[in-house]
Amino acid sequence: MRDPHDIIIKPIVTEASMNAMADKKYTFVVDKKSNKTEIKNAVESIFGVKVASVNTMNMLGKKKRMGVHVGKRPDWKKAIVTLTEDSKTIEFFEGI
Repeated sequence: MRDPHDIIIKPIVTEASMNAMADKKYTFVVDKKSNKTEIKNAVESIFGVKVASVNTMNMLGKKKRMGVHVGKRPDWKKAIVTLTEDSKTIEFFEGI
């Protein structure tokens, strides 16, 4: 079994994700190879909350240029985790 801290890489802190926190929806960058069950178990074990559902999406990296040289940022995976109604909130996001 994989370590939960290897599955959840970092939280996404944007204006849209902060507005979704009112509905108990939290957004994370997750490992590209992880599935919804692994993400659910990782969030429950790290933060001690109950997860109702997990929505994932594969994000394509943007193309970037530096003069004539063209490169690409890496692809990544985003997960939106919805908590149950009786679950507590994640304290990590409250101070932001």
